[in-house]
Amino acid sequence: MLKVGAARDPGGPVREGTSLTGEQCRTLFHRQLDSRLLDIAARWLREQDQGFYTIGSAGHEGNAAVAAAVRAGDPALLHYRSGAFYLTRSEQAGRLPEQGLRDVLMGLTASAEEPIAGGRHKVFGHPDLAVIPQTSTIASHLPRAVGVAFAIERARALEVASQWENDAIAVCSFGDASVNHASALSGFNTASYATYQGMSLPILFVCEDNGIGISVRTPKGWVEASARRPGIEYFSADGCDLADAYDTATRAARHVRERRSPAFLHLSTVRLMGHAGSDVESSYRTAREIRLDMERDPLLATARLLVEAGLMTPDELLMHYESAREHVLRIALETTRSPRLGSAKEVMEPLAPRRAELIARISPVAAGSAVRERAFAGALPENEDKPLTLSQSINRTLADALAVYPEMTVFGEDVAKKGGVYGVTRGLQKRFGSGRVFDTLLDEQSILGLALGSGLSKLLPVPEIQYLAYLHNALDQLRGEASTMSFFSKGAYRNPLVVRVAGYAYQKGFGGHFHNDNSVAALRDIPGLVIASPSRPDDAAAMLRTCLAAARTEGSVCVFLEPIALYNTKDLFEEGDGGWLAPYAPPSRWPETHVPIGRARSYGDGRDLTIVTFGNGVRMSLRAAVRLTQEGYSCRVLDLRWLAPLPVDDLLRAAELTGKVLIADETRHTGGVSEGIVAELLDAGFSGQIARVASSDSFVPLGEAANHVLLSEEEIEQAARKLLG
Repeated sequence: MLKVGAARDPGGPVREGTSLTGEQCRTLFHRQLDSRLLDIAARWLREQDQGFYTIGSAGHEGNAAVAAAVRAGDPALLHYRSGAFYLTRSEQAGRLPEQGLRDVLMGLTASAEEPIAGGRHKVFGHPDLAVIPQTSTIASHLPRAVGVAFAIERARALEVASQWENDAIAVCSFGDASVNHASALSGFNTASYATYQGMSLPILFVCEDNGIGISVRTPKGWVEASARRPGIEYFSADGCDLADAYDTATRAARHVRERRSPAFLHLSTVRLMGHAGSDVESSYRTAREIRLDMERDPLLATARLLVEAGLMTPDELLMHYESAREHVLRIALETTRSPRLGSAKEVMEPLAPRRAELIARISPVAAGSAVRERAFAGALPENEDKPLTLSQSINRTLADALAVYPEMTVFGEDVAKKGGVYGVTRGLQKRFGSGRVFDTLLDEQSILGLALGSGLSKLLPVPEIQYLAYLHNALDQLRGEASTMSFFSKGAYRNPLVVRVAGYAYQKGFGGHFHNDNSVAALRDIPGLVIASPSRPDDAAAMLRTCLAAARTEGSVCVFLEPIALYNTKDLFEEGDGGWLAPYAPPSRWPETHVPIGRARSYGDGRDLTIVTFGNGVRMSLRAAVRLTQEGYSCRVLDLRWLAPLPVDDLLRAAELTGKVLIADETRHTGGVSEGIVAELLDAGFSGQIARVASSDSFVPLGEAANHVLLSEEEIEQAARKLLG
């Protein structure tokens, strides 16, 4: 039986030794209760066949204290059990408690009117609350959270506009099982690495530790052992004791805000009502374990705190519970009547909003005078008549873009003083400084995480991944984090991104799939992702400008694949012909020299055969086409240039002109680009002849052995002759 204590002053501490006032405690209790009732409503909705699988917050309601300890404008990337944090943040921002409840309930019922994902997922997020939606259940949002903290400081140093206040801190919550995931370890390591080198990185990691990941127990002491790293201050609190959680969270947040360095807040919590809706925890937990967790229920603990402080009586608590329960269930019932997404078009609308006029809007000629002045003052001498290689053209484009856009940064492994493995970024750091062109630690997840957080914070990141195969180490940062952001926030949050990747095969003397990788299948199935694949210097410059424009104005996520073997190629048909060089178009001509996303480039006007290709295949196909022309055949070559979205209209037009299509695909026979091209032709009703040649389903071996598995000019010629009959 609870004993009502002597009434305390609501403006004073709710108990001796705490900074949590009675009034704060009462307010946070209401949000904790609302969070618990949302879990009850979620179960009721599923029973009525009106709700969907979801992971609840029961037992984790102590995270309301974390929300109260930080500011309403601090960017928050939340764990899926952070319901009380979200409701508290909503109220902090001046909204009525019912609005936060309705947000979550509309997510539970997949309502198209839900304010962040619009029925696409149940996530905690809202553009007015600085809560960034996360779908991650495996901590893949931690590298991005570190990137947000990095961007807060970098934007201030560069004196460019940011999404956040100058003294903001990033808040990132996750579960105890997630500390073992590679993406979490990348986040912790990057924060520690940066701080170890004296960099400012204001991030508060919040681990809500309930001791179990679905059914697998977390060893006692493991979270603390994982958290204690150089440069990261460790704090721990009982997440079931609101006052302790608030006091400790306040100290941790103060440390991060004042010292601009990371902290790890370890909240000990419990998990009530199972892992998720379909979970039967009695199948793997004993009755005693479940009972002990129930005895630590944070909701009852806060109620006890209020009663012992004389601020509420047990009867008042029960009356309030029943009233709040009825209120939440009523809103839940209302949300079941709200509209749902009604078509594929509606579902996909936030994926890739690329408008044709974006290039004109971003070009320095069409932009405001300040941008024009930066462009022309910062541009290198034009030297329009001097032809450049692919590598030189990319370098020049990056330099001119850095001069135009002060929020743009270029970073990655070895890109600064060395200028990259192939010298593509050579001289950029010397010209624009280490604040804008810099080396990172050797971890692709961290590189992309820094980029995702930077883009979210209004910077324009251009990270480099040193080799295509290295990108696969961190693919979820593109698949699960970058490309989903606009989708799960209806475009309210975006992460503009242009990832430069040195890729493809045909490097002489290199072996192993890490340096010679010809697989792009894992990229091509990511919805909304733009994949640029230039082969010539002039296309590379124009397409890079287009990607930067799409990222800056539309929030597009772009992967810019650069053929390593063509970086320094100069000739096309014979030595000294300079056929693979091209003049560079400076900023004054940018509006004329962009390449719209999804537009191909055609060479020749042949009527007998169309060779469809990209990347290294363009040069090989052009050489093969000339030899075929000398034999009396009339060929044209279509350079796709964009692998996603494919230039379907240009493809069909070129195919119909000849009635015969040969696809020369340097990627693999299985899962390669050619499969998608064939499908597009057949889906469009193309009735002509189709053939394809591709590289073998093999990794690329060392030396001359590579010639046995990679597409060759000879194979293109032979296939063409066979198709021509």
